[in-house]
Amino acid sequence: MDEPADLAMQRRGFDTEAPPELDDVWDWQLLPDGLIYRSYLAGVKEPRFASQWVHDVHQGWLWDVALGGRVGILRYGTAEADRPHGWQLDIEGAGMPRLDLQRERDVVSADFRFGIPLTYGRGRYQAKFAYYHLSSHLGDEYMVRNNTLDRINFSRDVLVWGHSFYWTDDWRLYAEAGWAFQCDGGSRPWEFQFGADYSPAGPSGMRGAPFWAINGHLRQEFDFGGHLAVQTGWQWRGHSGHLFRIGMHYFQGMSDQWEFFNKFEDKLGFGIWYDH
Repeated sequence: MDEPADLAMQRRGFDTEAPPELDDVWDWQLLPDGLIYRSYLAGVKEPRFASQWVHDVHQGWLWDVALGGRVGILRYGTAEADRPHGWQLDIEGAGMPRLDLQRERDVVSADFRFGIPLTYGRGRYQAKFAYYHLSSHLGDEYMVRNNTLDRINFSRDVLVWGHSFYWTDDWRLYAEAGWAFQCDGGSRPWEFQFGADYSPAGPSGMRGAPFWAINGHLRQEFDFGGHLAVQTGWQWRGHSGHLFRIGMHYFQGMSDQWEFFNKFEDKLGFGIWYDH
């Protein structure tokens, strides 16, 4: 009598269990879809496409813009785009200008950021070790209008160690420390960032879903004071993990245009944000 096929295969050393799910298979991927360690939703210096029309109690109406993003270069891990596991090398960059809406949209200043994050994720936990460079510049129109102004050469080259944890599929907590091995223009070495995001996971469809985010950024220049940013509104997430949001933006603390890093700002307005 012939023995069952499964038993025969086991006797020959074959594994008869079901093949592993795609999400459990780790392999090398060039230019992978999705990010392992995602940008902080309310982080004002995260590379992304963004536009915020805000009113500051001292400066009036401002237009804060970010033109950039973060993409994966190389991954050893799973292949899904929404919440992959494994190791990933990313590249990021953005220009972050400010325009004065009350003076014919003159360019007030612009920050430029470039970075290379190495990230890891498994289950609900993610970590990153990153380098970024940030430099700040005054706008031409602003310098012409304020011809007695002495600009500062604010710049930083920073190493970052960050951690992120999904308390649930929709709630994320995070914290990171940054140390600048080169800093100029009044910048000091240490900075710390922490916060929480509520952002429903998975594709949202046409209806979308609400989101909420808070971010604190503490800096050595201010004896570890800094700023607080809060956002809330509506989001749409695609199958690739790309995220589009609209909603309210509130910022209070030392300026997020670092050419004016020692000036206090209190801003409230409307924003749109796209992360890819």
